Amino acid sequence: MRKQYSPRAGAAWLAALVLGAAAASAATPAPDAAGSGERAKTAAAVIAVDQHWLDAELDGDTAWLDQMLLPEYRSVGADGSVHPKAAILANATKNRGSKTQRAEVEAWLKAHPSGKSVAIHGDTAVLSFYDLAKGAAGDVRSSDVFVYIDGRWHGLYSQHSGPRKN
Repeated sequence: MRKQYSPRAGAAWLAALVLGAAAASAATPAPDAAGSGERAKTAAAVIAVDQHWLDAELDGDTAWLDQMLLPEYRSVGADGSVHPKAAILANATKNRGSKTQRAEVEAWLKAHPSGKSVAIHGDTAVLSFYDLAKGAAGDVRSSDVFVYIDGRWHGLYSQHSGPRKN
C-alpha cells in the first residue's frame, strides 16, 4: 500500500506493504454507482482502493494492479531503495496462491495497528498511515499518493518511513 510488504523486501517490505495498504481493512465504504466504492473522489474511496491494492498484492491479482498503478509508480523504502511498478507486479505474481503471505501480513497488522488520514486536493490524494498512540499530527509511517484519472484513483508514489526513536 502498498504497498509495504513488497520487493519492498523481507521485513521492511512486509512493513511497507502492510502500512501502505494496511489499516484500510477497518472501514470499507458502501459501493458507489459503479458498485465498487472506489470511484468517488472521497477519502473513503481512496481507502477502499488502498485496501483493494493490498488484497491484489496478496492474491496475485496482477491485472488489477497493472491498471491501478501508473507506469511511473515508485515505492521508496525506509532505506531509500526504489521499487518500480514492475517489482510490485512481480511480487504479486509470487504471492499468487500463497496463504502464508496473507497470514504474515495479517499478523503484522494486528501487532502494529495504524490510523489513516487522507488529504485530497483536486485530482490528487495522499493517504498516510500513522501510529495510533502518536496520532496523525505526530507520526507518519507511510504515505501513498493517488491521482484521479478517467474516473478512478491510480497509485503514483509510495514513501515508507523507518521506526522513530522516542
